[in-house]
Parts: sequence; C-alpha cells; structure tokens
Amino acid sequence: MNSDTLSQVLSAVSLSGSVFFDVIATTPWVAEAPPAAEVAHEVVPGAQHAMEYHLVISGSCWISLLGEHASEPLKLQEGDIVVIPHGDPHVVSSAPGMRAAPALDAYRRSLRDDSPPFVLQTGGDGPGEAKLICGFFSCDARPFNPLLSSLPRIMRFGRDPSSPHGRLDQFIQFASAEMASKTPGSQSVLIRLSELMFVEVIRLHIRQLGDENTGWLAGLRDPQVGRALTLLHGRPAHPWTLEELASELGTSRSVLTARFTHLVGCPPIQYLTQWRMQLAARRLADPSTKVAAIAHEVGYDSEAAFSRAFKKFVGRSPGQWRGAQGRADKLELADVDQFS
Repeated sequence: MNSDTLSQVLSAVSLSGSVFFDVIATTPWVAEAPPAAEVAHEVVPGAQHAMEYHLVISGSCWISLLGEHASEPLKLQEGDIVVIPHGDPHVVSSAPGMRAAPALDAYRRSLRDDSPPFVLQTGGDGPGEAKLICGFFSCDARPFNPLLSSLPRIMRFGRDPSSPHGRLDQFIQFASAEMASKTPGSQSVLIRLSELMFVEVIRLHIRQLGDENTGWLAGLRDPQVGRALTLLHGRPAHPWTLEELASELGTSRSVLTARFTHLVGCPPIQYLTQWRMQLAARRLADPSTKVAAIAHEVGYDSEAAFSRAFKKFVGRSPGQWRGAQGRADKLELADVDQFS
C-alpha cells in the first residue's frame, strides 16, 4: 500500500477535523445524536459530509446505531475511539438500551465570542462517571470520494495491550492533556490531533481487512491494484490508456481490469475520469482559476472536452458547479451574520 495515495485522497476531499464537545457524564446518562446531515451545517459550516466521532477519555459507555442501519450496543472503554463514517443517528449512554430525544439545541452554534469545544455536563447523581471528547470529521462527498464508500457504518479502535505506546494511544493521551490544559492555541492543536487520529483509524482499518473484502481501501492494499492507483493518482493528467497502465504493472489488460473492477468497483480508466472530476471540482472552488486552466491540469486538451466530461459525470457544467458553490458560501456568510 502506498500511503501517499491515501494522503492525496484525504487532501483532495478536504478532510477537516473539529472538536465540539467536552463531555462529563454521570450515571445514569444518555445522549442521542441525530443524523449528522441534520446538524453538519451548524457544527462544520459549509461541509458536504460530516462523520461524528467519540473519544473515551475515562470511564466507559455504550453506543449503538439507530434507524435503517441499527446495530447492537457496543461497549466503549477508556482509550477507545469510535467513528460513524456515514453520519448515522446513534445513541451513547451509560447502559445499553437507553433512549432520549436528540438534543438539537446542543448543536446550534454559540455566539461569536464563544468557541468549541463546549463543556457539556449531563446525567444523574450516580457514582459512575465518563469523560468524552466528541467532534466531527468533515469532507467532500461530491462529485467523487472513493474513501467514503469503502468505510463501514461504525468503526471502533482502542488501546492495544501489546503496544501500549501505539500512535492512536499517544494521540488520545495528548488530546486528553490538551483538553484539560485549555492553554492558548488548544483548539487548533485539538483539531490537528483529531485529523491525525482519523488517519490512524483508517490505517488500522486497512490492516484489519481480510482477503474477502472489497472497496477502495482493499484495492489500495492490493499489490497490483494499489500500484495502479498510485500511478493514476501520481499522474492524473497523463493520457493513460489501459494498455500503458497494464504494461507499467507487467500484466495483461484483462487481468488488470478484472482485478481492479472487482476491488474498486469500476475499470481503471473510468476510475481515473471520476478522480479527475474530483480534482477539478476542488479547483473550481477558486473563482479566479479559469476553467481552461483546470481542464489542462486534469488531462484534457480543450475546455470543451473537459466541460462535456464534467457535465456528464456531475450533472452540471463547470460554471454551474462553481456558481452553486459560490451561492453556498454566501448563504453560509448570512448564517454567520445572524449570530453576530
């Protein structure tokens, strides 16, 4: 697996972390989270997609998904981190089976002179106490994010007894200390730490994949398909043909196509087109960059050819996409103003 390919994808889909709540909960307690899409605009302004996470600093608790992808309760211990990649509604509580109405007001942005993480104390007067850090990872989901579709509904990782000084454990300890200190710059440090924790969670997930798994991450781990992805991501503007790609890998076109399609879900050149559209969409966010320049950057000889390909895949022209992004930014500024 080439980790640079993963880094390129995380950059191109604009991965960003946030730390929103510093939770102190005493038994009995329960907190129910709505679908992340319902609150993403409040907690991560401008986000296309939000993934919620919970980090257990001390104590223990239970978590289960609700709705269409409901799951059995999963116990979380001190040092565990759980990520809900697809933003499913879920409940976190001191005991399994507890429910409560989602506290939507807790997600509303505070006045401008306040900043997260917000301290949230909840629960009863029981003896048990749990401390959690809760936040969001945001990223682009459109027009193409190969990582999201390869992630499960819920991901949980904890301290490895055989490796007590592993990266994830160190990140968690650092985050806990930084949250407690609340020194100048803590918010920025916590945001960067949350992003590092997400990358480490993805790495741990890749290591746990079995030979029967499919998806983009499984392809990244596969020697042949991973090498193909490295080549395509390393030179996305190159006029790749299936013949040239197979030759670079020392295999036949049919073998490469079959293996790539089985793991990633589409043939290599189709994947390249989709990836080019994601790169282009990100560049279109800059209104000062000409569409013709973007077309050249992603491997098209003419603006017209690029525009046809973009509209076919995305459903709107590059200009329409750029205009929609601009309107979203203006709406976001209006939302911020109302809190002034």
